[in-house]
Amino acid sequence: MPAGERRARVAEALDQVGLTAFAKAFPRTLSGGMRQRVALIRTLINDPDIILLDEPFSALDYQTRLYLEGVLMEAVETFNKTVVLVTHDIDEAVALSKRVVVLGGRPSHVKKIYDIDINARTPIGARSDPNFAGYFHALCGELDIQTEAA
Repeated sequence: MPAGERRARVAEALDQVGLTAFAKAFPRTLSGGMRQRVALIRTLINDPDIILLDEPFSALDYQTRLYLEGVLMEAVETFNKTVVLVTHDIDEAVALSKRVVVLGGRPSHVKKIYDIDINARTPIGARSDPNFAGYFHALCGELDIQTEAA
């Protein structure tokens, strides 16, 4: 890729995740959340067909997490990407996924697969969908997590 195009893509990506002011900063000077954002744009900027993400939002505050979830949702929709997201966050799994594969046991095996029918365009929209709570509770049940007061 020509240097000018590469610089333009990087500048656009940094702007998209709110890091334009840190374009020349050394990685060690960035917070954990900033490093997570850089890692996400480093993945997206290369325009892969499949994106593999392992706990990509775990070190982020809730507002930044929602924002970057939105960036990811937009990239998936706009550029028709396939994403494999590994997460322990049930809320995140339901909000971002079309399909959730629940793993369990040792050695790990597929316990159950859920096709998620939520047609929201934003992370908040997904969490507001009438079907969200049902999927959330079903997944908690698969993982033996109590969702009601005893």
